[in-house]
Amino acid sequence: MAVATTLETIPNPDLVVVEDDKPNWNLPKTRRRGFHNLYQVGRYGMSIRAPNILPLSDAIDRRIETLPSVRRLTTTSIFSAMAVVQNQSVLFEAYAPDFDRNQPHSIQSISKTAMNLIIGRLVEEGSVELNQTVDQYIPEIGSGYARATVQQVLDMNVMNNFNEDYEDSYTSDPRPGATVGYNRQEISMGWRLPPAGEPEFSCRDFVAALISDDVSNPTEDMQYRSPNTDVLGWIAERVTGQSLRDLLIDVVEGAGIEGVYHMSTDRDGVPVVSGGACMTARDLARYGLLFARLGLGVNGEAVGSAGFLQETRNDRGTHVTETHDWVRYSNQTYTNGRWLGHPGFAGQFLMADPDSCTAVAFFSVLETQQAQDDDYSAEIVRMAEDVVALYSA
Repeated sequence: MAVATTLETIPNPDLVVVEDDKPNWNLPKTRRRGFHNLYQVGRYGMSIRAPNILPLSDAIDRRIETLPSVRRLTTTSIFSAMAVVQNQSVLFEAYAPDFDRNQPHSIQSISKTAMNLIIGRLVEEGSVELNQTVDQYIPEIGSGYARATVQQVLDMNVMNNFNEDYEDSYTSDPRPGATVGYNRQEISMGWRLPPAGEPEFSCRDFVAALISDDVSNPTEDMQYRSPNTDVLGWIAERVTGQSLRDLLIDVVEGAGIEGVYHMSTDRDGVPVVSGGACMTARDLARYGLLFARLGLGVNGEAVGSAGFLQETRNDRGTHVTETHDWVRYSNQTYTNGRWLGHPGFAGQFLMADPDSCTAVAFFSVLETQQAQDDDYSAEIVRMAEDVVALYSA
């Protein structure tokens, strides 16, 4: 019997765009499952485990569970998990019925904060100059970033033709100069399939193709663009001669993460530092403690720069939206001048407080059409501030 040389195939059902310009895993009805399993949804990925973990012991503080904001946000149908850790003690922990302590969760844009640690160290060592333009490190970069300074990229202070408005900016127009939406970036991340007949492209192909007539920001408001973080990762590779993977290994080992730190990569194997990480709630808190310790790893070696982290929370950076008007975007983090943190798309947040060496990790999954709610995001931040306030001197 003859064997067929060509077999019929179908597009991967998780990654195919089915409606509302969304891949199947990110539809409202399937998003929760997608976020709980994103570590195995993307086409490419890598995982890292630390050789030495930071052990945690329970020292439950009942005051946390009695906070009205904590009660409200941990009892909704969209809640997944929350962990509060101080030094090496778990002060609070809660999980949804369909989630557990050992399950990794997508942290989305919280992933960006790793570049504060990596770039901060390179600035301290003199390998990166904040006022230097991107094209000095990446000569082949396009006009979307070429004349932007490293500091502008760190602070989400660059203007180009990328638009990260999840409600309005979706476009599949690949023509040069067209406004580019997040869905185009998702193709480079391996989180959706390209339109029929269009080849795949890498994250660096994507950021290099962005254009701008003038990268300067006419306001002091944050201009949020996830590709900024991928540019920073590219710079870090160029100046160190190390792979971004190896640089992330240092971060994971410095945090003493217990489980698997999973990171999506593009088809070239480059980590998607703009939003590709997944980990457990406890491990996200362990990771947050790196910031609370001002970059000091569990092995006693500096993973980030204490000076850079102090400057990060020194009333600098761009203004965040009206719903977060007490917060600035500074060096790939949010800060109110005390804590350092970052939200993740659809309902995650990490807060690290160096003053009390406390980290708050929170997971949830919005199931609205665009999964974007600035008021809800601000509510999570306020809740984490309520927790940290319990440990104010």
